[in-house]
Amino acid sequence: MLDKNYETDVLIIGCGVGGAVTALAAADNGCKVVILSRKEGVEDTSTVRAQGGIIYKGKLPPEELARDIQTAGCSRCWQEAVDHLTKVGPALVDKWLVQRSGVKFDEGADGYDLTREGGHGEPRIAHCRDKTGYDIAHCLFDTIKKHPNITILENATAIDLLTTTHHSRNPQDLYKPTECFGAYVLLNKPHEIIEIFAKETVLATGGVGRIYLHTTNNESARGDGYAMAYRAGARLLNMEFVQFHPTTLYLEGAKNFLITESLRGEGAVLKDRHGRTFMEHYHEMASLAPRDIVARAIHHEMLKEQQNCMYLDISFKDPEWLKERFPTIYQNCLQFGIDITKEPIPIVPAAHYSCGGVLVDLMARSSIDRLRAVGEVSCTGIHGANRLASTSLLEAVIWGACAGEDIAKRVAEKKNWAFPVIDHWKEEREPVEPAMLKQDWMTIRQTMWNYVGLVRSPKRLHRAKLILRELQNETETFYRRAALTDAIIGLRNGLQAAMIVLYSAILNPKSSGCHYIEND
Repeated sequence: MLDKNYETDVLIIGCGVGGAVTALAAADNGCKVVILSRKEGVEDTSTVRAQGGIIYKGKLPPEELARDIQTAGCSRCWQEAVDHLTKVGPALVDKWLVQRSGVKFDEGADGYDLTREGGHGEPRIAHCRDKTGYDIAHCLFDTIKKHPNITILENATAIDLLTTTHHSRNPQDLYKPTECFGAYVLLNKPHEIIEIFAKETVLATGGVGRIYLHTTNNESARGDGYAMAYRAGARLLNMEFVQFHPTTLYLEGAKNFLITESLRGEGAVLKDRHGRTFMEHYHEMASLAPRDIVARAIHHEMLKEQQNCMYLDISFKDPEWLKERFPTIYQNCLQFGIDITKEPIPIVPAAHYSCGGVLVDLMARSSIDRLRAVGEVSCTGIHGANRLASTSLLEAVIWGACAGEDIAKRVAEKKNWAFPVIDHWKEEREPVEPAMLKQDWMTIRQTMWNYVGLVRSPKRLHRAKLILRELQNETETFYRRAALTDAIIGLRNGLQAAMIVLYSAILNPKSSGCHYIEND
């Protein structure tokens, strides 16, 4: 248990691949690190659910990968960041995942068995069968658990970032550039609120998919990092670009189980209920088109055919090879009565990935001094208007490694770190009624799905603004009186994140990538 006022070199909020690599890179270079996990272990991270793989390298030069990234991102990607990723990516995958953490990628005849995914011009994706993220997350977590410089706080929820502008009791700090110096943290077991003061703070909180009715995301993807950064005054960018994964399992009880894009990379074909292919009518790459195009095509076909789903067919492949290559998908579909070796998989699009986030530079530094962001919560500029498949794990490794090493260098060089005097958190006692939380979340998710989803319009966005603005006013009033719990923190943050996505969509009247606007 930490002291109520605890000081450390680095506070990392989130323990997925981005947070874990940042922690290792900083700790290996002498920093004391505290890393928060909302639950126990890594099972509730987005990393665990990443099936397909991570970009490694193909036979084509790095410039071809950069071109594929820009094409998928509708030429809205930050070229400097794209070039950085393509140049340093393979070496950092080897250093931090393979050598440092013991990740074992599937082997092929000449090294790793590389597969191809939508939008890629060649096979360049390394994988661990169809559970790449699971293996990466667990290998990294096992590594950081053993590190003497890393303290892991499980069942811990960050409440708000501590900044000089908002929390210092010295009024002179109002006239200085804002700095972040840690966070208020709720320890859920047992219930206690502490302050963690840090020389550097890193957001690694994952995405925002849980603000939508249908999503591939874990429960923690409710927008905590975006909301905290917004309240602190950090710059966020590209939040209107929410990517919908084209293929999630459409069966009762399946909870939008992700069907990896690697299936299409290995030859799976999208079909309607009559067995007819349709993607060739939407894009020259057919079923391997970029995700935003595939998702909208499926949406359009569902409306045209008045059907609740489309189908993904790979049953023509060798059954034993399918079971070996995609064991997780095979077993999960089989428990719902679908044998992928014999029949097509019913699929629908679902909210999957936020291409925008807290704007950062190549060292993951945000617009607020001493605050960084890595992984999905960040906006590195890599994704532009639409993420290229399998870039996200690589992005998290690279920016995590660069952030951790840069933090360690800064901590070693700088001698005087300011930790202002602040007020302790004052707890209120009004109980939170679970039924109200459930209803409020349903309002958020239904509103975002129907009005700020795959296809948007000015009229739909305006309707969403009326609904969510009223709900936010009520929630903020209630939050100030409520007994603090992870659930009420999550509702407040999820609603704030939904408002950020909504207003970003309203301010961008032009369709691009994941942000598709129809005229009323």
